Amino acid sequence: MNEYSVFPQKPVDASGYDISLIASIAVLLGLGLVTLFSSSTGHASRIFGDPLYFVKRQSISIGIGLIFLFVFAWMDLNILRKLTPAVFIGILTLCILTFIPGIGVARNGARRWIRLPFFSSFQPSEAAKIAVILFLANFFAKKHDKLDNPIVGMYPAAVGVLIFVGVIFAQSDFSSAVFLGFIALSMFFIAGVRFKWFLLFFIYGAASAILVIFSTSFRVKRLIAFFRPELDVSGINYQIRASCRAISAGGFWGSGISGADRINAIPEVQADFIFAGWTEAMGFFGVLIYLLLLLFFSVRAFGIALKCPDRFRSLCAFGCAVAITGQSLLNLAVVCGALPTTGIPLPFFSSGGSSVLITLCLCGILINISGYKADDISGGVYE
Repeated sequence: MNEYSVFPQKPVDASGYDISLIASIAVLLGLGLVTLFSSSTGHASRIFGDPLYFVKRQSISIGIGLIFLFVFAWMDLNILRKLTPAVFIGILTLCILTFIPGIGVARNGARRWIRLPFFSSFQPSEAAKIAVILFLANFFAKKHDKLDNPIVGMYPAAVGVLIFVGVIFAQSDFSSAVFLGFIALSMFFIAGVRFKWFLLFFIYGAASAILVIFSTSFRVKRLIAFFRPELDVSGINYQIRASCRAISAGGFWGSGISGADRINAIPEVQADFIFAGWTEAMGFFGVLIYLLLLLFFSVRAFGIALKCPDRFRSLCAFGCAVAITGQSLLNLAVVCGALPTTGIPLPFFSSGGSSVLITLCLCGILINISGYKADDISGGVYE
């Protein structure tokens, strides 16, 4: 009987890039742009006097992101692996720059952005996903035979992740810090860390998250609002109630791309709550279409990780798949009220240059790994 593993012993001969994966990325990007057009024109007209304001900005971000996608898809990942320490330090430096006046940008009491030439701002915590994925993939590829020794095979990896999580949390970006920890824990688990150690990290992480939630009144209010949605319907619960009304208004077939009006009542609908716009426009039928597309993308992405014969590339593909799929499911849960409100955008859909740029970088890495051939191995699969 054949046994499937993230690291198959038998090399897999890949004939080329995964065209199905590329097609799913293209379709998701297209649907995201159409949804943004449908959802944001009213808000953009009132605030900026241009109904296509967000669509234009997103199109530019997608164009830049596609350039990075091609770069990551064609480059030699062995070179990227050698540059992992520089990538780690470089992105960590960008995260720290958010605290420097004149460089960092503060919005709503949070310092999550930096000013960059030709861009209004960039959110380094998005790029932290790439840094952590590359760091852990490289570390576990090297230390795969030392995972029984936590001092050598786990603690250094945990410290590296905690550095990023701590800096991002200090930016008042609790949701991004928690999600980054989730990606890391997933890679710890799939790399083969003993379950008792994985469980210990999980318990410590969950306990720390709970302590952080109860350390500020704002997060406590959000938690109370989640369990008591009837409270403060014109304040902290306004956005989620407006989202649920928009979802309900979509019915089965939706109101059509040009007929979605209720979504304009959702603050910043073009960002984290863009899926409410898609649901009102396309209805339950549209939700099924999106879930099928996301499922197809996830199957292709995780399939790449399962089949790749190189440990580093396999872990990279797994991390990229978790980052995109997990973030998508988390956003959907928030939009429909199944989880407390967070600031996590919907990949391929939400307006935001940082989010779409990093999502396409992750997709480029996945495409690159999908075309990896076993005879390209240099230095051994299990170094």
